[in-house]
Amino acid sequence: MKTDLFEAMEVLAEEKGIDKEVLYETLDAAIVSAYKKNFNSKTNVRVDLDPKDGSMRVLARLNVVEDLEDEDLEISLEEAREIDPAYAEGDVVEKEVTPRNFGRIAAQAAKQVVTQRVREAERGVIYSDYADRLEEIIIGTVQRKDHRYLYIHLGKVEGKLPMNELMPNETYEVHDRIKVFVTKVENTSKGPQVYVSRTHPGLLKRLFEVEVPEIYDGIVEVISVAREAGDRSKISVHAEDPEIDPVGSCVGQRGQRVQTVVDELHGEKIDIVHYSEDPVVYISNALSPSKVVEVKVNEEAHATTVIVPDNQLSLAIGKRGQNARLAAKLTGWKIDIKSESEAYDDGELETSSTDSDLELDEE
Repeated sequence: MKTDLFEAMEVLAEEKGIDKEVLYETLDAAIVSAYKKNFNSKTNVRVDLDPKDGSMRVLARLNVVEDLEDEDLEISLEEAREIDPAYAEGDVVEKEVTPRNFGRIAAQAAKQVVTQRVREAERGVIYSDYADRLEEIIIGTVQRKDHRYLYIHLGKVEGKLPMNELMPNETYEVHDRIKVFVTKVENTSKGPQVYVSRTHPGLLKRLFEVEVPEIYDGIVEVISVAREAGDRSKISVHAEDPEIDPVGSCVGQRGQRVQTVVDELHGEKIDIVHYSEDPVVYISNALSPSKVVEVKVNEEAHATTVIVPDNQLSLAIGKRGQNARLAAKLTGWKIDIKSESEAYDDGELETSSTDSDLELDEE
């Protein structure tokens, strides 16, 4: 039975990817606990395990004393010297106290404790696997849903997609396949909890990494993402190499690359913006598709006033202010938009002419 126990430990360690030493430490503690419980012992004991020959011994650790007071914890100096004349007061004598047929008791204790330890170790492995995939895309299958979550089968664990992080223009049913972005991984008493999203800006960034080799290889860098999921997004990109067109790389031949991302997001409109360290150029690009006449920058307030042609004002602001709002999120600058006429009346422009439109860095 002892040999069978060790063989089972070896198999468990290999199958579950758990360090054998961790299992043996768990087994050691389980056997000590079983001994004290089953034999009502207060004795300080340790277990000597030898996986090679399958042996198992329980050893009582007794303090050597001149005057014996507690036989469960002590041994007299006289008796100790009968074992070995070299013993002195204060030494510790180890004496085998393995009961007959103790293997059965040890096996029962081991099964309970080791099973629990294996379960914990498995949870730890799963947690580590998914913690490493934080802010990555995972493809899963919808298992079930309630009023709070879609529950997504992600392989070894069930992911939770909050209903408010599902795009308003999409619905999923049980067994549907779905691409999700991992936003949080928690190690709880109930096991690893993985939370995912379809509305997170990171999903858009990762989708472009998949579709655009230049981004994946680091030739083109995604600087920022602003997203109103299911409706419209803006993404700014940059390439150190002036020979590389970062916007064109993302759009792809005949718009194929960006269209693949749009299709995955069920028609969400995506503006791809050329990043610039110059806030005037960057903000002008971010307000695309509208034209810009002038950008006045207030560095101290981290704010700008953007002047656009009269006939471009509604386009620059966008429906319900969306274009201006996304541009502000993308660039990190406050943006106040005025028409040429308004700016001229306020004395912010000397002339009112659409011929003075700011030349944008259009790709």
